Amino acid sequence: MVHFIGAGCGSPDLITLRGKRLLEQADVIIYAGSLVNRRLLDYGKPDCELHDSATMTLEQVIAVIGDAEKASKTVVRLHSGDPSLYGAIHEQMRELDALGIDYDVCPGVSAFSGAAAALKAEYTLPGVSQTVIITRAAGNTPVPERESIRSLAAHGATMVLFLSTTLLSELERELTAGGYPPDTPAAIVYKASWEDEITARCTVSTLQKTACENNITKTALITVGRFLGDESERSKLYDPAFTTGFRKASL
Repeated sequence: MVHFIGAGCGSPDLITLRGKRLLEQADVIIYAGSLVNRRLLDYGKPDCELHDSATMTLEQVIAVIGDAEKASKTVVRLHSGDPSLYGAIHEQMRELDALGIDYDVCPGVSAFSGAAAALKAEYTLPGVSQTVIITRAAGNTPVPERESIRSLAAHGATMVLFLSTTLLSELERELTAGGYPPDTPAAIVYKASWEDEITARCTVSTLQKTACENNITKTALITVGRFLGDESERSKLYDPAFTTGFRKASL
């Protein structure tokens, strides 16, 4: 049996209770060493077999899982954040399906949630933005043309960008060309929830400058949108003049 687990956004106490329990029971742990906090491995058994997938290919990962399955061992595949976002789990599950190996998925706290917490911000503000676009800039790995930063920026929604810290100059140009004014609030969050977390607020036009000033070159999320500003409308949820399914308006 294979358990795909989201490790959370960094801090070892942000893994789910289920994820921690599965780590404690694992005979083999294959972890994303370039992204996962190694302190999470302390939850494993002393004799647990460890493999750092940062140096492995898909074929090598599947081979380790196959050997463990033959030996009736329980495997944990530990991914950063939530494995459903940029986790490359689909291709692994496809291989396991072909081999007839059972698996399940344990969700985790994504870095985009960790970034909002670090910023003490709410992505969805009444009258400001009710849509969050999670994406990445095109670099060595392309994205579909219909999902270019320029086309997505036209919506003016809240945007959270993964895997884009090395592309900030191009990102500034594409965000602006797509419709965000240059002074649109933005922020860079480096290693959200880790001990060395950095949050740097800026604007769309100063993303590259801000990253340089803070020596941020990787492992960061870029957030863009007016949710980072001071404007918003009051939520209807707690408005005394608004009736909900649980209370009647009192004004």
